[in-house]
Amino acid sequence: MVQESVRSRRGMVAASHRYAAEAGKEVLAEGGNALEAALATGAAIVVAYPHMNHLGGDAFWLFREPSGHVRYIEACGYAGARATRELYRAAGHDSIPARGPLAALTVPGLVGGWALLYDAARAQGGRMPLSRLLEPAVALARKGYPISRSYAWRFTTDRGEKIDAPGFAGTFLVDGKAPKEGATLPAGRLPDTLEQLARAGLDDFYRGDIAHEIAADLERIGSPVTREDLERFRARSREPLSMPLREGTLYNSPPPTQGLASLLILGIYERLGDAAPESFEHIHGIIEATKRAFRVRDRVVTDPDRMTEDPAACLTPEALAREAKAIDGKHAAPWPAPAKKGDTVYFAAADGDGRVVSCIQSLFWEFGSGCVLPKTGILMQNRGSSFSLDPKALNPLEPGRRPFHTLTPALAALKDGRALAYGAMGGEGQPQTQAAVFTRHVHYKVPLGEAIDRPRWLLGRTWGTEITNVRLESRFSEALVERLKAAGHDIQVLPEAYTELMGHAGAVVVHPDGTLEGAHDPRSDGGAAGV
Repeated sequence: MVQESVRSRRGMVAASHRYAAEAGKEVLAEGGNALEAALATGAAIVVAYPHMNHLGGDAFWLFREPSGHVRYIEACGYAGARATRELYRAAGHDSIPARGPLAALTVPGLVGGWALLYDAARAQGGRMPLSRLLEPAVALARKGYPISRSYAWRFTTDRGEKIDAPGFAGTFLVDGKAPKEGATLPAGRLPDTLEQLARAGLDDFYRGDIAHEIAADLERIGSPVTREDLERFRARSREPLSMPLREGTLYNSPPPTQGLASLLILGIYERLGDAAPESFEHIHGIIEATKRAFRVRDRVVTDPDRMTEDPAACLTPEALAREAKAIDGKHAAPWPAPAKKGDTVYFAAADGDGRVVSCIQSLFWEFGSGCVLPKTGILMQNRGSSFSLDPKALNPLEPGRRPFHTLTPALAALKDGRALAYGAMGGEGQPQTQAAVFTRHVHYKVPLGEAIDRPRWLLGRTWGTEITNVRLESRFSEALVERLKAAGHDIQVLPEAYTELMGHAGAVVVHPDGTLEGAHDPRSDGGAAGV
């Protein structure tokens, strides 16, 4: 049965775990605005989905104010001062390890982003104290990590059990084995850390007592991130990328994220001509647009302070037309190209005044570096493992450099008066899922819940897999599958009708009459909650 969307008037939250959605809903019910609800949701989902995001990760926010102005917060950390190519070469590495202390080489940006989001919430009239916004997360952490379906699924190939990193087994396993769905694991010092942030302020994470404990633990395990790296970090507000389509204006995150690819896919697809929904032309067109977009992304996207090409130049009508012209409407272009991994959580919030927030939080791989800091309970990301040890690469490792990010929160201001916040987790799949949801709901008028529910595809890889073909959920018609194969696509039909490999999508809509609508993925443990 197709999951239906939820409607309300005062506020709406959609998140990949029900505890997080309820945390945001409570804030909205008490009169908080959408930005405050997003902060409460983001904090709660750290505890509810620790395999996907944590205080040791990064985050990005897009939000639209009642005036219609769209703002963007970038909260991604840079490589530590000791994270040099020489360090890794001396340790015998030809590439950066995916797990362990040397994978924990970037400053966590998430909490710095919360600080900017909290300031923005107060500037928009928010009056809730930080302690109230973190309260649901603290309470959940006191109870322990709830083992969700998604968490348990991560161990189906024994992948998680093989993570060898300081603090991992004692925090996320039971006697060295994967915990079962429905179990609860102690969260260690995490609730104390959250309470300290609520009491002392979010800046304490970088320049206070928590920072002191983080730095000491990182030094003890051998991470290249120092106390000085934490002190220097600031999240920042930047201009989002934007692109006009016939339905309205789309917004996404600029480099170092792959938001450029998300916009390119939809901009190219619009220029391929009209197609029937779920037809060969629809699915083939998006897959081929994805290939073109990923090639541009892999040429352009790097630390924004070191870019040599303006990403906005890739989004002009002329540039999009050139990319669309290069697509063969009947045959698949050669593939693969280098793929990007990643796992994240997506959530969105809206309030009755017209604010709408789109957010992604991430550790990069599931469980990130695997390193859990004992004095704070913080799980460190491995986002820096995406750096290259080749100095001539587009994203070479250098102290102070920001790594490539798969994270792409999306937002659209539509000409019919609607504002749509949407997104997904899943590495390479994020921009593809955004394209699937947007085209189905906006182009083809499919109801929001059904647009998220419908079968999806994935070109390239998501969490930790090396597969680069096109994988389809089993609900696609046999006729479509055969036609895609005949066109030259390397197709694998998965046995599942709904699979975690396709990621978790979600969306919130603000309608012109003030009605709020939300929906989240049946592939996740979450949903939408309205007041």
